[in-house]
Amino acid sequence: MQPQDAGESRDRALLIGVSEYDFTEPPDGVPNDLPAVRHNLTALREALVRGRVFAEQEIRTLPSPYLADTGRVLQRAAKEARGLLLVYFAGHGAIPSGGDELYLQMRDARVIAGEHTVFSGAEKFSDLMATVLATSEARRIVVILDCCFAGNAARVWEHFEDKRRVAVLMSVQANHRVDAGDRRTPTPFTAELAALLGEGGGIGLPDLLSALRRRMAERGHRTLREDRWEPQLRADSGLKVRLGKAEEPQGAPLPGPVPAPVLPAPVLPGPVVSDPVVPGPVVPAPVPPDQGPGGPERSSRPPRGGLRAVLAAWRRPRAESRERPDPEEPPPSRRPVLRVALLVLLALGLLGSGLYGLLGPAGGDGTHCAPPLELRVLTDPDLEPTVRAAADAYLTSDGNTTDAGCRRTGVTVYSAGSSDVVGALRGHTGDWQEPRDDDVNPQRDVGPQPDVWIPASRADVDRVLHEQDTDAVAVLERKASPLAYSPVVLAVPQEIAVDSLEGRTALSLTEMVRDLTARAPDAAVRRPDPEFTDSGLLATVGLYGAEGRAVARGARLLDQAGPPSPTAAELLCALPDDDAVDDRTAALVPEFLMRSGVGCDSTTRNRRMALYPDDVPGMEPVFVRVRWSGGDRDEADRDASVAAFHDWLSGAGGRAVFARYGFRSADTRELLHPEGASDLGMMFAPAPLDESAGRDAMDRALRDYQAYGGPGRVLFLLDSSGSMADLWQGPSGGPGLLRQSLGGLGTADEYGVRAVADTGDGPYETLLGFGTHRTPDAQRAVDTRARVRDAAADPHAALLAAFDEMERRGSDGRPQLIVHITDGEHGERLTGGRLTEVLDRAGAGGVPVTVAVLGNGGCDPGRPDRRIADASGGRCLDAGDDVGAALHDEIARTGTGEG
Repeated sequence: MQPQDAGESRDRALLIGVSEYDFTEPPDGVPNDLPAVRHNLTALREALVRGRVFAEQEIRTLPSPYLADTGRVLQRAAKEARGLLLVYFAGHGAIPSGGDELYLQMRDARVIAGEHTVFSGAEKFSDLMATVLATSEARRIVVILDCCFAGNAARVWEHFEDKRRVAVLMSVQANHRVDAGDRRTPTPFTAELAALLGEGGGIGLPDLLSALRRRMAERGHRTLREDRWEPQLRADSGLKVRLGKAEEPQGAPLPGPVPAPVLPAPVLPGPVVSDPVVPGPVVPAPVPPDQGPGGPERSSRPPRGGLRAVLAAWRRPRAESRERPDPEEPPPSRRPVLRVALLVLLALGLLGSGLYGLLGPAGGDGTHCAPPLELRVLTDPDLEPTVRAAADAYLTSDGNTTDAGCRRTGVTVYSAGSSDVVGALRGHTGDWQEPRDDDVNPQRDVGPQPDVWIPASRADVDRVLHEQDTDAVAVLERKASPLAYSPVVLAVPQEIAVDSLEGRTALSLTEMVRDLTARAPDAAVRRPDPEFTDSGLLATVGLYGAEGRAVARGARLLDQAGPPSPTAAELLCALPDDDAVDDRTAALVPEFLMRSGVGCDSTTRNRRMALYPDDVPGMEPVFVRVRWSGGDRDEADRDASVAAFHDWLSGAGGRAVFARYGFRSADTRELLHPEGASDLGMMFAPAPLDESAGRDAMDRALRDYQAYGGPGRVLFLLDSSGSMADLWQGPSGGPGLLRQSLGGLGTADEYGVRAVADTGDGPYETLLGFGTHRTPDAQRAVDTRARVRDAAADPHAALLAAFDEMERRGSDGRPQLIVHITDGEHGERLTGGRLTEVLDRAGAGGVPVTVAVLGNGGCDPGRPDRRIADASGGRCLDAGDDVGAALHDEIARTGTGEG
């Protein structure tokens, strides 16, 4: 790549290889030196020049650097680059036990468990992405990582706001350690990488990945788990990077190897990978990292030396820097080397996403900064990107920076399933502080003990406090005012959305879904997992009704094959995977994602319009201080850090972030950033918006959701009046349809059959008692007992009796359904006040009614059977449908028989 401005090269490559480490002994040293990495820098540098990827003067190598030197040189390369910036790292990689961050361990790396900084002397990959790379003006940025756990960097990239110009090539898949190979040759991944880049002609990143995987497979390389060793790539589909140029015209010599500019310092090389999973700073007695390949067994004892050891590790780079002056380098930058922005893969464990505040050790005048006090902030998964962005902005704010350019506080933001968090704070704080067994371990299932909890609803705090153990070791202190507000909306594809503004507000969720399916009969509704995010649980409150009386009806409003998406953002990004599904599916999601939830990889989301149901509570993130028993060693400093972060988050700085992510004011409920909202399908000030969720409503909705499923209950009403005579015989007649539909019920389901005809003894006759049955027995009862009566039907009385029966059997979460098979000839018996009474019961009862009308037009809008089905959340089937197949499917959704 050739210079572009005034003879100065505008492309930069920085090759970092750490082959020798100062600390390799237990309890807090890295596992071992990595001699193979010594060869990586030479081989890769020669390949980049030979393959015409970079000119020789554009490449800088940094063998076995200290963290302080790494940060300065990295910042300099980032600032100089205008075209392509390539950053390569080979050495030990380490992850916290949550697996959601990657630490690139430099020469002075140590693992100091129990102090503020667990991975001392290590470059946090999220810091590198957020601060160093985000501030670079390079048009394209490529990061190549050759270390254990390299694939764990993928999640950092996924949450990086500027990822459209950044690609990350990783030597191995996430959570895998690899062997560094023969000490006399480059590491396996870099050997293949150098061979490919040195061939000349140029190669794009996707082709490079394919070639790397093919060559690694051909050579039989395996990870230490004995899985296939597969390099990984994360790059935006629009990012086009070609490494290298076509060959020079024949006769033009290729530049040969040139000695690399090296940071003057005692250096040594070493291979790639193999550092361990280490718990974050929150666990009382953290387990030390796993052993890397070839290293000695690590001691399980806590590290000695405490703060003295930490300070020694931070002082060392400064002393070495004085001993090894670099005439090329300016004085160390006053500003922190690193910042942060991301994280996630929630389920793996302890240290959740991005330890937001690990400060680079150099201040602006050469002063070395002590590790900042680290705050651990736990939040809802749907809120995590917003809270992380806020923490990122706070880290570099003036309020969090000393006069010497050091950070006062670091912030680790992580998330976990909302029901897991509530359960842990409610009844397992002791296990969180000190796990006793594998069955209950919040450290594993949620993450570190938080200093701050930001749930998506104030009701979550009430749910914890209402039933918290009397011997709890965590005390919650909630701030009075929420930080922001976002309603949970029904995001409908524009093509099937309502035309008028009136249809977007002042209706219940059930009414909105009913109107939607009337406009588009094949429309569907989905919501995220109510156990994992509050947005899913708040949507479920609306689906099930305030008193939880409409569980079956609410469940049937959803069309969800398989498990729900964990988060609302993932739901919106999953829908475009199938255009037909995306075009017809409405999503119950927090409104703010209409603005900020658009970062789906390689997909274009359908344009949607927000509908604002008046019975679905909204999200109100609230700031909660969590105090832990025995955590008073630095209580005053921690209180001050928490207070400063809250003041910033609830002030202008935090509001700016919430505005950018699409939130509303917690006070006025108006959009904080209204510009462009209408183009995104949002309304500036919709009214009315539902009040805050109640503690009992959320607990009840969660219990009902968890209980729903299993054996169902179905009550069949078979119209047996004289008008059914011509619609009785054969498989498409009333008894034939009923008989076929019984295949959707299993032996554990409870069901009964009533013949509807007013013979003088009541509005119905029992053909099959309510209970469990073998399908052949039930079919035989229908065959032998069902017959046309010489009497009229009274659907009004029969339906009211059916509602009473289902109500008497209780709301225990089991799916329920009433099936009415009729000819639709109801006469005066289902009009006026009688129809109104049935509609009221259908709407309030919570049990769906599916009506199969054996005739034409029975389900036309306005007809009684259609209105009853709509009011109950059921379905109306007539000759326009394949009644037999559709009825079987309806019953199979409730029962446990044949699908």
